[in-house]
Amino acid sequence: MSSADHTEHGHGEEHASMTRGKIWQVFFILLGITVIEFFIALYLVPKDIIGINIANPIYIILTLAKAFYIVAFFMHLKFEKVGLIYSLVVPILFIIGLILVLTNESHHWLDLKF
Repeated sequence: MSSADHTEHGHGEEHASMTRGKIWQVFFILLGITVIEFFIALYLVPKDIIGINIANPIYIILTLAKAFYIVAFFMHLKFEKVGLIYSLVVPILFIIGLILVLTNESHHWLDLKF
């Protein structure tokens, strides 16, 4: 398949940016983040070096970092136009905020006495 065939289908630009070295770099970043998560879960928390109340937000931040790398590089979102990125990220952030607000409201409903 020639490069014209790739460009015709819209895949030539994305794949040209992802070299084998870049894929390995992203793999090792994801591996490092996973090792940190396992270290926290299997060593720091059981030995009471850090509490679970501190570990949980760290897990969330590290998981979001891994999600960013997966979406940005393996789904080629990093190489897209800014408008497309905003059209995907803004609704997702809105939905996450909505879930947080509704969860908070549900706790208030449980506290009401009828």
